[in-house]
Amino acid sequence: MKKKVSHFSSISKSLQFNILMLPSPANISYMWNFGSLLGMNLGIQLISGIMVSMHYNSDSFLAFDSVMHISRDVNFGWIMKLIHMNGASLFFIFIYMHISRGMLFSSFKKKETWSSGIIILFLLMATAFLGYVLPWGQMSFWGATVITNLVSAIPWVGEMVVNWLWGGFSVSNATLNRFFSLHFLLPFILTFFVGIHIILLHEPGSTNPLGLKPNYDKMTFHPYFSLKDFLAPSMIFTFVFILMMLNPFILGDPENFNPANPMTTPIHIQPEWYFLFAYAILRSIPNKLGGVLALVSSIFILFLLPFKKKLLNSSKFSPLKKSIFWFTALTFLILTWGGAKPIEPPFEGMMQLFSIMYFMSMFMN
Repeated sequence: MKKKVSHFSSISKSLQFNILMLPSPANISYMWNFGSLLGMNLGIQLISGIMVSMHYNSDSFLAFDSVMHISRDVNFGWIMKLIHMNGASLFFIFIYMHISRGMLFSSFKKKETWSSGIIILFLLMATAFLGYVLPWGQMSFWGATVITNLVSAIPWVGEMVVNWLWGGFSVSNATLNRFFSLHFLLPFILTFFVGIHIILLHEPGSTNPLGLKPNYDKMTFHPYFSLKDFLAPSMIFTFVFILMMLNPFILGDPENFNPANPMTTPIHIQPEWYFLFAYAILRSIPNKLGGVLALVSSIFILFLLPFKKKLLNSSKFSPLKKSIFWFTALTFLILTWGGAKPIEPPFEGMMQLFSIMYFMSMFMN
């Protein structure tokens, strides 16, 4: 009982800790900014999402028109919609960079912090997928149909679970209503896990590029790092805002400008760009259940990194470790490119090869 009381008291103390005086390693670089960028992006997504939801209609006959209504008729609705839509892509850019930094400098050594971060990634992916369905365009509808149908690969109960998800025997009005409710709920659960992630990070303190453990060369978070945390987002968000004004739909799919039509299938069904690497791995395996297991494993494998024996805490002194990391990053980018290509030679064989290389490089990291 005493142990439990002391544990809760330590958590309460960490919550009361003044972040401005937080001791931070003196040698951390801008690569350590992505955590704060993700926090700011989460706040932007929550606010813009709530604003957009006020005018969104989750009826399958009105959903597409309500999205058009937000863009054309609601005061500043177009900017809120664009911020929310492009903010999702920005979120994944930041989180992939954040995970990359953790892999490069072995931040996964902090098992609890790393594991909570991967749970956040799973929640973010679920939230993004549900949100992609809501505009009820052609690619949204067929993307929902293809991805949810993968659950049917689960032995014995798969078909039943799919029908429960759909609320019927196909993607329909019930599906859209459920997805809207879950898309609204999950970001708040995500925010809760972000809070846990921050507490678990600040209990032992941040890592550093040299991998020093323990690191006694520290300085206060404010003003040395707080100013850096404001400089990076001001530059990045300015660039994104300019891009959004010039070409706001550069990361979207043209098929989503057509209303959902169950009678017409798009030539090439694909998810948003941030899921393409996993989608390429899924398609590289002919067996449906094997593809689903590979899809889940492509993310779940990140959970295993802290449990591997490491000789070095940082890649700074290991050219081999650095080479393996950049090989993994290159494999990820090629899979993302290949996920948007049709399943035909030479892309089919290439994606099978790079899927194997992806898992091999992750085990070697």
